[in-house]
Amino acid sequence: MAGEEAKILCSEHYGARRDRRYVQQGDGQLLRRSERGPEAALSLASLFTSVFLPQGYPDSVSGDYLSYQIWDTVQAFASSITGTLATQAILKGVGVGDSTATITAASMTWILKDGTGMVGRILFAWLKGSRLDCDAKKWRLFADGLNDLAIFMEIIAPAFPSIFILIVCVSGVFKSVVGVSGGATRAALTMHQARRDNMADVSAKDGSQETLVNLAGLLFSLILTPLATGNILLTYLLYALFTMLHLYANYQAVRAVVMDTLNQSRLRLMVNEFLRTGRVPPPRSINPREPLLPAFQRRLSIRLGTPLHSILNSAYDYQRAIENNRKNYLLGLNRNTGVVCVSLRDGAGSVDMIEAGFHAELLDELLHRDASSFRVGRVTCTELQAKLKSERDERLWDTVAATHLLVDQLYPRLLSEARAAGWLTERNHLGADEWRAQWPLEGKKGQ
Repeated sequence: MAGEEAKILCSEHYGARRDRRYVQQGDGQLLRRSERGPEAALSLASLFTSVFLPQGYPDSVSGDYLSYQIWDTVQAFASSITGTLATQAILKGVGVGDSTATITAASMTWILKDGTGMVGRILFAWLKGSRLDCDAKKWRLFADGLNDLAIFMEIIAPAFPSIFILIVCVSGVFKSVVGVSGGATRAALTMHQARRDNMADVSAKDGSQETLVNLAGLLFSLILTPLATGNILLTYLLYALFTMLHLYANYQAVRAVVMDTLNQSRLRLMVNEFLRTGRVPPPRSINPREPLLPAFQRRLSIRLGTPLHSILNSAYDYQRAIENNRKNYLLGLNRNTGVVCVSLRDGAGSVDMIEAGFHAELLDELLHRDASSFRVGRVTCTELQAKLKSERDERLWDTVAATHLLVDQLYPRLLSEARAAGWLTERNHLGADEWRAQWPLEGKKGQ
């Protein structure tokens, strides 16, 4: 009947973008659909979204996804342009357009370039592969900076014909390192962004976005290439402009990422904030302060999962290491070398590793900060600092033994507040090595 209010039977929604209601007409005979929000028919915007964004966006990805992808798109475009300039230079260097050049010489140059790159890829993955997860942001920035250096070497290579092969081979090694570190860190960031076990979908759509950007860069290069050919000054100017844009966009991209797992840098910032203010800041507060460039002056070097001989030199060291210690790790400090080594018990989990990292960072704070500024454990920390000044043993066993009791008091609070603040503690990126040991807990000799 006209004017009679329709009865809503049920409703549904498609992600966060579409809301639909099913209503019953006044005569009670017909079920029809009433939509709120976008029309059901695919518009241009919805088509673009379905092609280039993960299904269920934005609910299916992390909150930093869009800002990261925008800057990642900018850097990919800039890299595509500089890559075209490098390709043009390499082709010129191997003899394209030179009637005196031979196919054999060009082929040998390309084979040597690719071969050295393959060797470099294997060596870098062997030496640094286990560290890429721990500092994904740093290595992503490193990879893009190294890529720009490799492109610069390829652009200037034709100006040095006597060492052209050497330059392109070194550039090939650099690009192989870029491939390993860039690909591995991209996988780590994709895992962070995928919030519905949809890592494959997020990765696939990221590939589609990059392909679209590279296509745009290719079309733009069709305009630039004729202008830059034979014009060295313009080539260098374009390289400088797009490289600056590339580096800036990469920096902004990694700065936009808000990781909710702990690595050593984020744990250090968390512990410092916890001791000074008595609270654990959330990931969105810690991540912008995480250092992205190599630290030239690290106060203490912290190593997790080390073999026992890195801590124990004698039975005396063993007795001191387990004093007041009922934890799943043994910790040793050498003040002269500035190294904290932590041996993990067989079966130690992520929470134990975070506790060991917290213990090591606490020692670092005691050695290098004024405990009177602490809000948490101030009295105990002040007493420990006084003991540090009088202790003559370079291994500081008395202080280490005393800090076990302090960790017992502070760590449960830090752990609970960290979880409440949004940090993941079931896994971490503290970079623990694979050594695991077995020893009896103090007071339980039979275990």
